Amino acid sequence: MARPEFASDVSREEFESVRGMLEAARRRTRPRKHDLYDVFCAVLYLLETGSAWRGVPAGFPPWRTVHEYFTQWTALRPGEPMLLEAALERVGRPAAVAALHKMLGRR
Repeated sequence: MARPEFASDVSREEFESVRGMLEAARRRTRPRKHDLYDVFCAVLYLLETGSAWRGVPAGFPPWRTVHEYFTQWTALRPGEPMLLEAALERVGRPAAVAALHKMLGRR
């Protein structure tokens, strides 16, 4: 069953421009259960709505899964921006970058 679309979603084409960089952060353990596009859109939803983690709407992957990816994507990399920050900039989401910094208490 397809999940509902949200205003915060990016298009599949926009997502393809950041897929490689986001997949590179993944720990190679077992096959992925959830579409990475849906995880990324869930993170965008959280950043743009300010919702709590447990408030991830039905249709997105479970909030714990989304949080785990968020943690991987926001790990500090010496001398480089966070992976999520770079991905948000690439898809043209400056408001989401600002929300990310606010959420993490940075800048």
